[in-house]
Order: sequence, then structure tokens, then C-alpha cells
Amino acid sequence: MSAHGWTTPAREALRVGAGFRLADLDPRETPGYEGSKTTGAADLADGVPTLDDLQERLFAQSVAGTASGSVLLVLQGMDTSGKGGIVRHVVGAVDPQGVELASFKKPTAEELQHDFLWRIAKRLPARGKIGVFDRSHYEDVLIGRVRSLAPADEIERRYGAIERFEADAADRGIRVVKVMLHISKDEQKERLAARLDRPEKHWKYNPGDVDERELWDDYMAAYQVMLERTSTDVAPWFVVPADRKWFARLAVQRLLLAALDDIDPRWPVADYDVEREKERLASS
Repeated sequence: MSAHGWTTPAREALRVGAGFRLADLDPRETPGYEGSKTTGAADLADGVPTLDDLQERLFAQSVAGTASGSVLLVLQGMDTSGKGGIVRHVVGAVDPQGVELASFKKPTAEELQHDFLWRIAKRLPARGKIGVFDRSHYEDVLIGRVRSLAPADEIERRYGAIERFEADAADRGIRVVKVMLHISKDEQKERLAARLDRPEKHWKYNPGDVDERELWDDYMAAYQVMLERTSTDVAPWFVVPADRKWFARLAVQRLLLAALDDIDPRWPVADYDVEREKERLASS
């Protein structure tokens, strides 16, 4: 698998480290990548066979009952940041049988009767699967903080609860890949306007998105705290500049490939005599 434009591995270039400041990152940058949109498209295409192969090996292990791990891709970002495009163009390139997708909306009455992580725990990927959270438990410290949906001490408790929850998931063999898709306010405005200009996209437009734009600075501050408080060694955050859709998709693909490489899934060994089965099949 080639890497035409990468000068630094995505996992290194995009990882949140000590002293990271979201405000210092230009959403149009391409950290670690010096290629163009054209080379980005070529690299994305080159990565598909490898991603598909690794995912099929992982899924085969789940069928055989030999899988030792799984991957959880957490996608967070402001509206129009490209979460759906990642699901469609990156995760959508592999066999859907091995993918478990969850999108967490406003909690139901039943969910509100439990701790905020109750509904999340039920959707963690099974061994041998790739799980995708299109929005996640982080909504509870983002919207919850900005909209004051919970007391300040409860929001504070949630940071620690999330850290423990993800550490436990990692102990169970889940590679947690957390991606914040970092879009600029101007780019979001253009994408929302494009939805209004196209009747076939009206269903994707939510008038409430304009209300949230008025709280943009508050959301950016909430994201900064989230990144500082919940980026850990076992579940680090990766901030992907998302104004350039092609780069965001390429970067997330690379992060998924790295996680699958860590697992290094192998084809299951047959639990029957292969040569004997060939003979039986030939004579049938």
C-alpha cells in the first residue's frame, strides 16, 4: 500500500498531545500530508484493498470464534463536519456484515433513567467487528456543558467516568479510535447553505443548526476541555481538520488501518481436514 503524500504517519500527526490548542489548528490544514486532492484520492483508493482485507480477516475470526479484538471508531464534530461522509466513503468500503453502526440522538425516557453510559455500553462492538459511533457519549459533555443540561459537578464526573469506561473497553481488546472532525464556522455556513439550495438535501437541514452556530465559541471551548480531559494513552483523541473533505476521509482511513494493523488479524485455521474435504467434494 503506497502513501504518496504522507510525510508523517497520521496517528502521529493528528494525535492530541500535551499543550494542544484547538484554536491553533487551521481546519484547512493537512497535518502530516503534503499531497494534493488528486494524490489524496489516489491514496484513499490505494488504501481500500488493505482496509477491506484486514476487516475481512477480523470478521472471519468473529465467525470462527477466534477474534481477539475489535475496533471502535468514535466520530465527533459540529454539524456538517463530515461524519456521514466518513461512514459512507471510508467505512462503507468494507463488508457491512462486519460493521456495527450506532448514532446516539437525544436520550429516550428509558435511557434517562440510567447513567449516561448505559446506552453506550450496549453498543460497544463485539469481538471481530468494527464499531462506529456517529456521535457518541461525548455529546453528554459537549451539549451537556454548553446547554447546561446537567450540573457542573455532574459534567465534571462524566469526564472521569468516560476515561474509566474507555480504559475498561481497551482492557477487553477494543481499539478505541476517537476522531474530532474540526470544521471552521465559515465552512459550516457554506455547507448548510448548499443543503438549502438543493431540494434533495433539504431533509439533511435542521433549523436548529443555526441556533447552535450562535454558541460556536462555547462549543469550541467545550471541545477543548473534552480533548484535554479525555485524551489518554489507551484512547487518545485525533483531531482531523475537516474543511477539506478529501483529507478528512483519507486521514480517518489511515487511523483505521493503523488500529487494524495493531490487531494483526489472521485467517482462521480450518478445524477440519482440508485434503479430505477436497476428496469428498470431488467424488460427490
